[in-house]
Amino acid sequence: MNQNRTMPLAPETDSFWLLPDAVFDGESLHSQAAVMLQSGCIQQVVSKDLLPPDITPRRVRGLLCAGFFDIQINGGGNVLFNADQSVSGLQRIADAHHLFGTRFWLPTVITDAPEVMARAVDAVLGAYGQHGISGLHIEGPHIAIARKGTHNPALIRPLDDQTFHQIDRLRSRDIPVLLTLAPEAVSAGQIAALVRRGVVVSLGHTDATAAETTVALAEGAAAFTHLFNAMSQLGNREPGVVGAALDSGAYASIIADGVHVSPSVLALACRARKVADRMILVTDAMPTLGGADSFVLYGRKVQLIDGRLVNADGALAGAHTTIPQGIATLLGQGLARAEVLRMATSNPARLMGLPDIGQLAGCRIDDAVLLQDDFSVVALKQALAAAPIAPVRQ
Repeated sequence: MNQNRTMPLAPETDSFWLLPDAVFDGESLHSQAAVMLQSGCIQQVVSKDLLPPDITPRRVRGLLCAGFFDIQINGGGNVLFNADQSVSGLQRIADAHHLFGTRFWLPTVITDAPEVMARAVDAVLGAYGQHGISGLHIEGPHIAIARKGTHNPALIRPLDDQTFHQIDRLRSRDIPVLLTLAPEAVSAGQIAALVRRGVVVSLGHTDATAAETTVALAEGAAAFTHLFNAMSQLGNREPGVVGAALDSGAYASIIADGVHVSPSVLALACRARKVADRMILVTDAMPTLGGADSFVLYGRKVQLIDGRLVNADGALAGAHTTIPQGIATLLGQGLARAEVLRMATSNPARLMGLPDIGQLAGCRIDDAVLLQDDFSVVALKQALAAAPIAPVRQ
């Protein structure tokens, strides 16, 4: 086969090389790298100088990386998971985020009645592995009323057997579970019991002291949910949950929409961590992403106003943002590009025990994206369909 003859591409069967503007392999950024694709997957990343002389890679515009992994998505495409626990609803949420490069995600059910949590588990049991669904994030109802945010205080309750039962249904199928709770809402030993089941426990919506937080970490809590938001703050005499988080080796998610936390404070927090690569970029997105500018939560209207989602009390109610917007915000604060990309790909994958997610090697063409200079996203498969490729000599 003549390598230099351009022909229509069959990406599921052909072998070919690409030369993107830049390549992020899941850990490091490469500016002079070529990527081999074969049988519908990315097989290897090499320096372009190592390519044999008879190989002519096809140039594609943008930074090539594995699709993003968002571990906190409440909704999208006019669907709120708390209101629609169906496989079709999950697909609509996934479709909305897919446009912005998210290929893997955790549907997130917030504080609600026990039957809502049960239906959320039913939906994930039915859809796991489809539409990028990689587990379930249960945020509440086991949180502190003092730090409830937009969660309904009437539905907040201590950790109980009902939640353990729903978690056991998921874990019996080896489905990853992320559970956000407050140390105040659990009894001694309950976090350890969750961890023994394989649950990833994240601390959030909590007014705990640093000492109480340290006890929860010692029991096995592995993360903090949306750092700075809905938690006790860093003080000069009491470090609070924020101080304990920064001083720990646990992961911490952040919402980088420029609304929930000042971008400069987010960057300061990233630089302050004593263990590298423990920050995770999330959207905390609601139905307005890819949908109308309002939705109903707990029977009350939430409105998108100047980029902020606020309820009738004026409190923030989730976010209207995307992972690329978060990347742009953090890069604008001078953080290294590879560090920020790890926050959106491999860091959440490591937290959730899913090491294959976020890595370019082995990534399906369908799950790879090209991040453009303006932070828009082009699906790799779309880019390949737009132009023929010269396959590798067989």
